[in-house]
Amino acid sequence: MTIRNYCYLLTDPVQKRACFSHYFPMAIFLCICFLVGTPYIINYKKITSEYGIGRLVLKRNSSLCENHGKPSGSETLPQGIISRTSNLEMQPMEYSLSSSSRKGKVEASKSLLAIAVGIKQKKVVNEIVKKFFASNFAVMLFHYDGAVDEWRDLDWSDSVLHVSAINQTKWWFAKRFLHPDIVAEYKYIFLWDEDLGVENFHPERYISIIEKEGLEISQPALDASKSQVHYQITARVRRGKVHRRTYKFSGGGRCYKNSTAPPCTGWVEMMAPVFSREAWRCVWHMVQNDLIHAWGLDTKLGYCAQGDRTKNVGVVDSEYIVHKGIPSLGGDSKSTTETTTRNSLSDASDASSTVRSASNAMNGRLAIRKRSYTELEMFQRRWSNAVAADQCWVDPYPSNSISNSTI
Repeated sequence: MTIRNYCYLLTDPVQKRACFSHYFPMAIFLCICFLVGTPYIINYKKITSEYGIGRLVLKRNSSLCENHGKPSGSETLPQGIISRTSNLEMQPMEYSLSSSSRKGKVEASKSLLAIAVGIKQKKVVNEIVKKFFASNFAVMLFHYDGAVDEWRDLDWSDSVLHVSAINQTKWWFAKRFLHPDIVAEYKYIFLWDEDLGVENFHPERYISIIEKEGLEISQPALDASKSQVHYQITARVRRGKVHRRTYKFSGGGRCYKNSTAPPCTGWVEMMAPVFSREAWRCVWHMVQNDLIHAWGLDTKLGYCAQGDRTKNVGVVDSEYIVHKGIPSLGGDSKSTTETTTRNSLSDASDASSTVRSASNAMNGRLAIRKRSYTELEMFQRRWSNAVAADQCWVDPYPSNSISNSTI
């Protein structure tokens, strides 16, 4: 018999009211306890560890814990111990009071310079790195010729990161060693070629300009009188600070005021791109693991501009560089250097070996160019297939498939 029924059985009205007044507050109290305490009830779920031993995992307030957003694989760890990102800063192996006290005084690098380098361009690279290192950049060298020890005589060599893989490209290195979570602490990532003159370039001033202009993807302009200029938009405009589009009224690939597609606007070349950390997170996912020359990627960079590519992608004119256009990949750079050195110390009878070396290098570069064109076709095909397959994706530039560089 329930308490409620018992109270109804009483005939005396006074006793009945007393009964209800006695048990009613208790019922209200129990209801409140049930409503408030339910989220804190501990549910036990038995799981089996990798050793086959059962253990209990406490799941408290599962409705709140479901959306913690823990990285895949870290679900069994407490939230506060999870370290989602890293950086490229080197740490001392030993712990000491002196190193601990210096930690708070040395400012962490704000941006990153990463360059694919070969020993033949040591002099040019040295000038680049000295400027960036003086501006408190983290620096990472990708050695495509395997020559690492030959850089040890430079003052900054022990303070930068060296990664070596024979005959690999800048984009091969970047895909494998510049994961967005590794470089998340750097505000800007400079992913440069080695054959760039920086006499008129200052990293700190450059960053100040792109921050003020809101450029998520950018590049320094090229000094057209001294550089190999492949696209008009990359050439320096002498009286400007930044430009975001170019105009071309004759010849192929014309660009007008109403042009909205690359390379008329929203476009930078791949020899000296600069990405914000947010833009790089997007670009990294677009870099194909097996397409190591990244041809075709430049036409799609605007999709990673964190907004309107005609506004957030630009070329900085006031801080400009020289693109020397020196072919590097193709053949064994190290052996070529050694052959050249031996020939300089021998007589003319060894000249034929120099000719053979040059011929091999030329054949290597032709093979690279052929692969680059093949990769371009593959990338374009993958993009088209991805667009067709993704029914949820909406192209922010729907006119992209139709040339809009003509009136």
